[in-house]
Amino acid sequence: MTDIVVTPVTLDDLSKLQQIGKQTFHETFAETNTEEDMQEYLRKSFSDEQVTSELTNSESAFYFATLDNRVIGYLKLNFGQAQTEINDPNSLEIERIYVLKEFQGRKVGQLLYNKALSVARERNFEYLWLGVWEKNEKAIHFYKKNGFETFDQHVFVLGTDEQIDLMMRLKLQ
Repeated sequence: MTDIVVTPVTLDDLSKLQQIGKQTFHETFAETNTEEDMQEYLRKSFSDEQVTSELTNSESAFYFATLDNRVIGYLKLNFGQAQTEINDPNSLEIERIYVLKEFQGRKVGQLLYNKALSVARERNFEYLWLGVWEKNEKAIHFYKKNGFETFDQHVFVLGTDEQIDLMMRLKLQ
């Protein structure tokens, strides 16, 4: 997978971001949620207005992982007031790391995580944090392997279903 390139996402990439976002979220969570809740979440979270707002927020950053000009995964980072929960000026939130199912297990997620770590270190953040669904054992294992520890939990609403996310953090300093 040495040919995978991580590049910043721009507003010109809106439709590509919506496509990869919807596809990877559906692949990851469709089996464990109702189709109604899934469609409601995808409609709201990946609308033109929502994604444009996120892409133009100066305190968020998106990155694509591409292979042969095909988007195979993406990363969303938040800092400052864009953070979904903590809003600590000394922290960087990893809001999303998603990889197409057919490319999972090929270190694409690690490559995107390494980009997040690099951004955090470049900006001298004290720690990285994220929320991960308590039933997403694969992701929890990935973050624990990378040194994250659970410190709290919060509610994540998917359609009409309230789910529990574990909040995890990694101290950098």
